[in-house]
Amino acid sequence: MLSVAFEQKICPPEQLAERLGALPRPLVFTNGCFDILHRGHVTYLAQARSLGAGMIVALNTDASVRRQGKGDDRPINALAQRAAVIAALESVSLVTWFDADTPYELILAARPDILVKGGDWAIDRIVGGQEVMGWGGSVHSIPFLHQTSTTRTLEKIRSGTD
Repeated sequence: MLSVAFEQKICPPEQLAERLGALPRPLVFTNGCFDILHRGHVTYLAQARSLGAGMIVALNTDASVRRQGKGDDRPINALAQRAAVIAALESVSLVTWFDADTPYELILAARPDILVKGGDWAIDRIVGGQEVMGWGGSVHSIPFLHQTSTTRTLEKIRSGTD
């Protein structure tokens, strides 16, 4: 199978430790499902990346997405597909994934300088936030600029409305 350059950004979690040294600092870490990529996602990721020199995006595995209660048919796109799409974004330095309900262990392993989540997360509720601040990093909750969501997109598709 033909490999595309951006696919080199895809990093299995067990290889994260050996790949961290090549990432520029300050390092941003964010996570999510990123199931059907939309304008809100790409704007958020660009804003998160602007806070540092490099960025890791950790994706929920398919099983982890299902446990979030987003619907029986979610994720629409399997992990390998979501990872490739996220890796293709200029703002992303590395893509990895986690099967737990939270990326806590990956955050501890990556030791990012900056931890970021979307505006629906209060800073004091962001998993790993206390640890990142404890080693001198910062935690940010970025307000949404575009009121889009995968759930709403799927509702529109299913109902046949605009």
